Amino acid sequence: MAKPTGQGAVIEAEGLTKVYGESIKTHALRGVDFHVERAEFLSIIGQSGSGKSTLLNILGLLDRPTEGTLRLLGTDVVSLSTAERAAFRNEHIGFVFQFHHLLPEFSVRENLLMPAWIAGRAHKGGDSRSDDILAFLGLEAVADKGANELSGGQKQRVAIARALMNSPEIVLADEPTGNLDTVNTAQVYDLFRRLHEEWDTTFVIVTHDRSIAQQTDRIVEVRDGLVEQDVSNTYARAGTPAGGMV
Repeated sequence: MAKPTGQGAVIEAEGLTKVYGESIKTHALRGVDFHVERAEFLSIIGQSGSGKSTLLNILGLLDRPTEGTLRLLGTDVVSLSTAERAAFRNEHIGFVFQFHHLLPEFSVRENLLMPAWIAGRAHKGGDSRSDDILAFLGLEAVADKGANELSGGQKQRVAIARALMNSPEIVLADEPTGNLDTVNTAQVYDLFRRLHEEWDTTFVIVTHDRSIAQQTDRIVEVRDGLVEQDVSNTYARAGTPAGGMV
């Protein structure tokens, strides 16, 4: 399960602009410059309407910028076709959303294997990677249960497991604990931190909650479609919440 190590930018965004509408234009992003190095553990924070989710959607190839450049893992992804973007996304990017989006008619293991099936990397019974992920996330006992039989915290852990199935270099999480209580929120972020440290996976976490952002190593604050603040959080690296850093 070891991930490759090494330095270098995995995300290079320059002048990202996103405009919605024609006669009435809404500027969601206004020229964002944003670089992420390999194996960073960072958060993007901002209030509703700040542009943070639009930025994450563009980074995850779910949307295209109106203007600007974006390179992921050295690849100019703006120029890719729709099919090429989908293939790149499935191979290199894992997603964790506020709503887990599990398929209730399938088992935990089957939900986990969906990305690998799409990529042609796994058979119906699973493989050693799926077994390793289930064990790491404490899901072995529920592997053959239906997704609709799980608690909220278990469902989100399955969503995290699914995001990791194709060994992505980048995991993007959009308000991943928005529907969880305090205990499950703490458990999810503990899992993120362990995954980051043990597998050198790059995590970019979007949140409106400053207390959650303070648990990451770097905090990028977005306001009115621009990066307003980008700071290194040395307190989180030391294992201590930042306490009013942003």
